Amino acid sequence: MSRIETVGIVGAGQMGSGIAHVAALAGYSVLLYDISPDRIEKGIATINGNMARQVSHGKLSEGERQAALARIAPAPNLQDLAGCDLVIEAATEDESIKRKIFAQLCPVLNPEAILATNTSSISVTRLASATDRAERFIGIHFMNPVPVMKLVELVRGIATENETFETAKEFVTRLGKTTTVSEDFPAFIVNRILLPMINEAIYTLYEGVGTVEAIDTAMKLGANHPMGPLQLADFIGLDTCLSIMQVLHDGLSDSKYRPCPLLVKYVEAGWLGRKSGRGFYDYRGEHPVPTR
Repeated sequence: MSRIETVGIVGAGQMGSGIAHVAALAGYSVLLYDISPDRIEKGIATINGNMARQVSHGKLSEGERQAALARIAPAPNLQDLAGCDLVIEAATEDESIKRKIFAQLCPVLNPEAILATNTSSISVTRLASATDRAERFIGIHFMNPVPVMKLVELVRGIATENETFETAKEFVTRLGKTTTVSEDFPAFIVNRILLPMINEAIYTLYEGVGTVEAIDTAMKLGANHPMGPLQLADFIGLDTCLSIMQVLHDGLSDSKYRPCPLLVKYVEAGWLGRKSGRGFYDYRGEHPVPTR
């Protein structure tokens, strides 16, 4: 199998910084790229803060934190990823953006480097076709928040070689994660089940069956969910929820996956959840308040 020593990450947002966090703790050298140097700086600051919390909770020693941070370096240009053994794309869930990244990235990479996508719903086979290395391309779908969630979905494209799959599996295992293997169908396993549930919760709100608070309380106490579906939607990002539902609706041509009009309206309003300050809850005060 290919040996992974240096990992490049494209996208320094919530997912990219989380992947950098766990990769550095596992002993990998990490290069973190984003289109904006400010985003890279913010991503590394987030990693530092999250690791500090782990130290305060006794899950990490201060020496381990400092050693892991020392293994993370900013990559201001895509060319800085040229020597990476594995590059993971963790950009926004938009196929056109991902394709543009691959078009710019592939000429830079070593021919033997493995290229992965953290997509949560888009066809890995289709994304692989936008690269020069379909055989060395794979879906490595981390859950959010990456340092906390134990599961990683591995998704093979139609051309993904066994060596690529086994190398990716070994990498994920070294991170201390558990892998599950999904076939390359829209939204894979987790989001194929989770997002329609969230979408149905939004329909329940839209149709006036219950309020935001009633729906979330019902699922937390009635189904023993740790977080209500509307609260979870805000955490994921309503734009991401909408993108995944659109992938399911378009890819499977089934009306049961039609995005709720209320979800569409919230996204159009820029109410994207926690990251924008408002979604099904308003986060701009001291405590979150339901918006409906």
